[in-house]
Amino acid sequence: MSDSDTVPFGYADIPEDEKVARVGAVFSSVAAKYDVMNDAMSGGMHRLWKDRFVRRVKPRAGEAVLDMAGGTGDIAFRMVARGASVTVADINQDMLDVGIERAVAKGLDDLVWSCQNAEALAFPDRFFDVYTIAFGIRNVTHIDRALAEAYRVLRHGGRFFCLEFSTTEWPGFREVYDAYSHHLVPKIGEAIAGDGDSYRYLVESIRRFPKMRDFEAMIGAAGFVSTRVEPIMGGLVAIHSGWKI
Repeated sequence: MSDSDTVPFGYADIPEDEKVARVGAVFSSVAAKYDVMNDAMSGGMHRLWKDRFVRRVKPRAGEAVLDMAGGTGDIAFRMVARGASVTVADINQDMLDVGIERAVAKGLDDLVWSCQNAEALAFPDRFFDVYTIAFGIRNVTHIDRALAEAYRVLRHGGRFFCLEFSTTEWPGFREVYDAYSHHLVPKIGEAIAGDGDSYRYLVESIRRFPKMRDFEAMIGAAGFVSTRVEPIMGGLVAIHSGWKI
């Protein structure tokens, strides 16, 4: 099997046609405890990152937003509160089911939920004003194809926003975070979600994701202009953005 036939899965390289199923198994396994684990792993800071992300997006009343990989609804709930019309898409139905249950509990019945592959969206060209994806793009098989689809479904003047983990550039903190994520996160995953292996994969997938400037270049290569990257905590997390004109 040639290198071109394999794709990253954590630190391993696996056959390209296996990745969707294996990533799907990871998220089906952790779906029920996903938000609890996010709190445990980040000390609740993921909530602040998501608040900051939505402030950068600036969703407005009447705008059509596609929140890709948004299964549990965290980003969508924030945007619909600002009056936007939000379609939540995710390749994993188990994650969507968690989000739907949360929406029902919150009394939110104006969200659209759709099982979609980020690399082959079923939506028409130029259908949305905004495309968002938070902590999801590193799990797709072909990042360039997902970016191309984001560009395709956006209207002219539409904007792309991505919130994703990266590599912190703060001296000293990188080493501390690496030790924490590699050694403690899988143990936390085992204790809370009963699945240390899935969280080991999620940590490893962060390490193999392109560096901030490299990913920004990929966004530009997809056709977006005025691309920007905003590091958080030295780049531990970053907000990426671009415009379709």
